[in-house]
Amino acid sequence: MTKTSQPKSHASKADSSNDLAVTGADAVLRVLEDLGVEVIFGYPGGAVLPIYDALFKRNSIRHILVRHEQAAVHAAEGYARSTGKVGVVLVTSGPGATNAVTGLTDALMDSIPILCLTGQVPTHLIGNDAFQEADTVGITRPCTKHNYLVKQAENLVPVLYEAFHVASSGRPGPVVVDLPKDIQFAEIDMGQVEPAKTKAVSRYRPVMTPDADAIRQAADMITSASRPIIYGGGGIINSGDEASEHLRELVALTGFPTTLTLMGLGVLPSEDKHFLGMLGMHGTYEANMSMYHCDVMLNVGARFDDRVTGLTSGFSPHSQKIHIDIDKSSINKNIRVDLGIVGDAGIALKMLVDEVKKRKAAIKKDALSEWWKKIEEWRAVRCLEYNQTGDIIKPQYAIHRLWQKCKDNDVYVTTEVGQHQMWAAQYFGFNAPKRWMTSGGLGTMGYGLPAAMGVQIGNPGKTVIDIAGEASFMMNMQELSTIAQYQLPVKIFIINNEWMGMVRQWQELIHGGRYSESYSASLPDFQKLADCFGMKGLVAKVTDDLDPVIDEMLGTDGPVLVDVRVAKEENCFPMIPSGATHNQMLLGPNDKAAKPVSEEGMVLV
Repeated sequence: MTKTSQPKSHASKADSSNDLAVTGADAVLRVLEDLGVEVIFGYPGGAVLPIYDALFKRNSIRHILVRHEQAAVHAAEGYARSTGKVGVVLVTSGPGATNAVTGLTDALMDSIPILCLTGQVPTHLIGNDAFQEADTVGITRPCTKHNYLVKQAENLVPVLYEAFHVASSGRPGPVVVDLPKDIQFAEIDMGQVEPAKTKAVSRYRPVMTPDADAIRQAADMITSASRPIIYGGGGIINSGDEASEHLRELVALTGFPTTLTLMGLGVLPSEDKHFLGMLGMHGTYEANMSMYHCDVMLNVGARFDDRVTGLTSGFSPHSQKIHIDIDKSSINKNIRVDLGIVGDAGIALKMLVDEVKKRKAAIKKDALSEWWKKIEEWRAVRCLEYNQTGDIIKPQYAIHRLWQKCKDNDVYVTTEVGQHQMWAAQYFGFNAPKRWMTSGGLGTMGYGLPAAMGVQIGNPGKTVIDIAGEASFMMNMQELSTIAQYQLPVKIFIINNEWMGMVRQWQELIHGGRYSESYSASLPDFQKLADCFGMKGLVAKVTDDLDPVIDEMLGTDGPVLVDVRVAKEENCFPMIPSGATHNQMLLGPNDKAAKPVSEEGMVLV
């Protein structure tokens, strides 16, 4: 691939001037530099040109030019989730800001720290329907943790520090700072930096350390359980790597069966003997049956999402429930619990481990042994088995083979959304946190490719794979241009069944096989598409093609686009039908253990 030349800045390093009076645009960059920001994902436009001009002059923060503002946020999400840092986005006013809304909502649902800087028309034009004006604060209020409109120059620096702090503290999330163009030109006094930092931290102080008595009560409850289960979510990953270490210590200390949400995969190694697999709609039989029959449940950092609980009135009906979450509003929001504990997952787990050590003798070993015997019976069902015979590639086999060839290396995986996403969660094992990036809460098609860019930028030298569906991939495939420009060695592994697979599956199971507008006819030739962007394109059409194609993909230094032609009408099982409970799983296409039901709980005929 020919290296794309990049424009050169007039300055080779950050301005070393000690002047306290600078423009608002320059102040933005000075604050970001002070906060340790290394990269911005963005797309320029008239309302943010002063910041782009300052970026050109200072040349101190790397900028990645995406091809769509939605992709900028997804790339920042991938960067944030894989590094633990705040992802920073810069977009213009009006359509620039509204294009970012999907990404912001995605980040809010999955608790990803994002600082999104949006341009705005000058303050005197706000409300006049000026060119490229939109009520960014009003539009983004429901899809951000907090947002700001800076109307006075003296508020710019304090707002930036506070916004960064809010995004990264407590339950992480996206924060928008809307910057009118005249504020970007205004004179800013940088002498107020230290007071601004202090004010930012003092105004927002989420509860981090949980109540010690509540932790002791939780320790008493789990050590007296006969059929316990640990249920971990993405909040453990958000807390930091030590939180995952504490969870692993707790599991080893107690010997309790443990399940993880889609967002929590990697907290406990996939091959750990205590790991039951993912739970929920497409979780394992053993995880869901254990959740249904347990007598004490310890939920750490998960929000009882509907894709996990199924029919809430029948969710884990026999258990006492403990919920540890940093967001107080999540306690008793979806599921009533017996003990709610507000605090950081890592701190709470460390305290809980210390308390359980004092009570280890109280653990009911005989009852736990009987509980594991029952779980092994559920495991023996082997709910994830598939039959790979003949030339047609099963999607499960494609992802399983990919994992087998990657398992000994430190690989980062993103996905798009749909059947391939669930198969990836089922068949690609993760042994460490921050290696699995997927759109969980919002289920955003088009997430995986730009997210993979952000992961690659945050983790240079690592193998980054976007496991994609052909329909989701085409939502943001313009980002192949970004990958080519910055020579990002992202590997794109398309599970191509020529359908919007999950839509087709639901139409088959719930809507009588009426496949309304779910077939993706006239797909592009993905090999030729790869060639258009100067990257390698590969295709696997039959089973014997698969291993050589995966080997070539992983052995190629640059970006690769792989088209894996899989069985077109394969469905994703096991599955809890919508409105059913955990003990009503469908294990396969001929399983009549549970009939699909509506959200109201009525059987669909």
